[in-house]
Amino acid sequence: MKQVIRRGLKEIIVTEVTDPQVTSNHVLVRPFYSLISPGTETADIHTDSIVKEVADNPSHLQTVWNVMMKTDPVATFHEVRAKFKDYAVLGYSGAGIIIEKDEKVTDLNIGQRVAYGGEGTGHGETINVGRNLIARVPDAVSFQEACFTTLGAIAMNSVRLSEINIGETVAVVGLGLVGQLVAQLVRCQGGVVIAIDLDAKRVEMAKETGADFGLIASDTTAAEVKALTNGRGADCIIVAAASASPKPLQQGVTMCADRGRIVMVGACPIEIPRAEMYVKELKFMISRAYGPGSYDPTYEKQGIDYPISYVRWTENRNMEEFLRLMSVGKVTVKPLISHEFALEDAPKAYETIMNGNGGGSLAVVLKYPINDSVNAIESYQPNRKIVVNSSPVNKDEIKFALVGAGNLAKWAHLPALQKISGAKLHAVHSNSGARGKSYAMRFGANYASSDYEEILNDKDVDAILIASRHKDHAQQAIDALNAGKHVFIEKPMAIMIEECQQIYKAVQASGKQLMVGFNRRFAPYYVEMKNNLKGRTSPMVVSCRMNSPGIENGWAADAAQGGVVLGEGCHFIDLMYWLTESEPVSVSAYGFGEHNVAATLKFADGSIGNFIYTVVGSESSGGEMVEVFAPGVSVLSEDFKRLVVKRKKRDGRSKIFAAKGYQEQLESFVRSLKQGSETAITAVDGTRATLGCLLMLESARTGEAMEFNLDEILGS
Repeated sequence: MKQVIRRGLKEIIVTEVTDPQVTSNHVLVRPFYSLISPGTETADIHTDSIVKEVADNPSHLQTVWNVMMKTDPVATFHEVRAKFKDYAVLGYSGAGIIIEKDEKVTDLNIGQRVAYGGEGTGHGETINVGRNLIARVPDAVSFQEACFTTLGAIAMNSVRLSEINIGETVAVVGLGLVGQLVAQLVRCQGGVVIAIDLDAKRVEMAKETGADFGLIASDTTAAEVKALTNGRGADCIIVAAASASPKPLQQGVTMCADRGRIVMVGACPIEIPRAEMYVKELKFMISRAYGPGSYDPTYEKQGIDYPISYVRWTENRNMEEFLRLMSVGKVTVKPLISHEFALEDAPKAYETIMNGNGGGSLAVVLKYPINDSVNAIESYQPNRKIVVNSSPVNKDEIKFALVGAGNLAKWAHLPALQKISGAKLHAVHSNSGARGKSYAMRFGANYASSDYEEILNDKDVDAILIASRHKDHAQQAIDALNAGKHVFIEKPMAIMIEECQQIYKAVQASGKQLMVGFNRRFAPYYVEMKNNLKGRTSPMVVSCRMNSPGIENGWAADAAQGGVVLGEGCHFIDLMYWLTESEPVSVSAYGFGEHNVAATLKFADGSIGNFIYTVVGSESSGGEMVEVFAPGVSVLSEDFKRLVVKRKKRDGRSKIFAAKGYQEQLESFVRSLKQGSETAITAVDGTRATLGCLLMLESARTGEAMEFNLDEILGS
């Protein structure tokens, strides 16, 4: 399919990528029209020089430095350089028909006319959209009009937050696309609209579509608003302007009435004069996206709705209401359309917005080839494989397929694979066509595919590197083993014991190798730590601490993904087992919330392990620290960068950059495949680590000690 892509920092292209497959609680939509969001999308297009970008945003340098300290300068350099070629998807608002749906979506039908939204959906010929980001389009609304739905919901959410009563005066500051829609929706709410913008044409447009008054923004605007309101000021200010200056917001404070409200749906610096806010006792709010449900993965990805009795207006219900208002003529969007381009002419569309070609733009829509199709459903022929490199296959190399084109693969696994002689990336599997193709081109793969079966059936693929989201690991590994592929699987190997059992059986039945990605066994300072423990004849004490503030806001913290205690804690169950060379026999734990736990493990040789995992610490606190006490020696390692060995004398050393062992880990796996030997970290190790975390969580829940039963689980 064709998709609009930002290549590098500023180049807009239309290129062929793979069609996505429908995922759980999602539907596939073939768009007829999509709308370019002029504010959000152009903010992601960096037309200035790198020097100016950094000068205007010095935080970029701090970001690069922070990344470099967690990795190394070479990896950081390669990543920064790749930003000039990598693909990024733009766009999140369109309308079309449903061509495929997940079985869990029971209230929508194939062929149904719908509008869609959602970050990352983009401007493409096939869109995979979550159920709660789909709204049925009434018969009276065209696809061209319906593609405004997402931006309409954004405008509607700001109006709802404003709590406008009939007869209240509302000043709408900034009459771009969202501001124009806000002005119309305020009228629907019974408000008196004062539309304000620097552009006289936009002010006139707002008046033509229903605004009561229009003002060209100037230093006298506040006085003019007060004149229109008998000196009182506007009851509510909705700032829809996108500005690098705080002036729109500051003017809003000045023109607002005592005890009024200010709602910001645009983007400008929040520099508010406290004295005036205090004297007037004003309320200030920022409107977030389309309404309740925004950025909640359980709502947007898993399709779990909020009860209507408790949350009347979710983002989906806002989308539906905006469509209804268009269908009855209360909101009109056609006058706002300044330009229409064919999908393949999208670069011209963005140029029009960025450069003001054609006398300025407001709403710019993209029209898709499906409009010329006799039967949009029957003509759908998805392409789920894109060849990017037609070089011949080297039979003497071990050829890898990557499953899961995420950051860890990009930063660690694929750069490591490129350095290994006799091994090569052959294919990339990702349901994101843009990301899959971008990774394939960057790391020298032959093709990208959104169909996992394509990878499994490829006889040239020897091994599959699984770096997808945690809940998908187990089934992907089982399918790969059953297809006769070797497997390198990122931690956790699985998130349920039943999955561990199935993987263990699949390894035995297939005769193929599997290795779990516990990189700490290969990190230089942990290897040295273990070497300092050799020859001990009595138990030892291991103390592990992991402080990960902020991770609770990411996808890994989702319970459906196993949560972060399992997702990260499995590293330390394995590390303690590896250091002690003894099986854990029991665990006791206490915790609070979902992501904070303190546990004590007892090992068969009498050793004791303590593990603390928390997300409540500060980012400036230490992250990872492991300290071991054995007869006559203690060893401490921190953040992969510091090692202290204490015997009779203290021996300390440190690295500027973290050395995490990813390169050595993958080299070990490739070596096992070449030699036909067992991998260093097997399915048994993966099962032990998952079991330890699940028992830890159960102990924290019940307050009881839990016994390990690894042999019973694996039937050995």
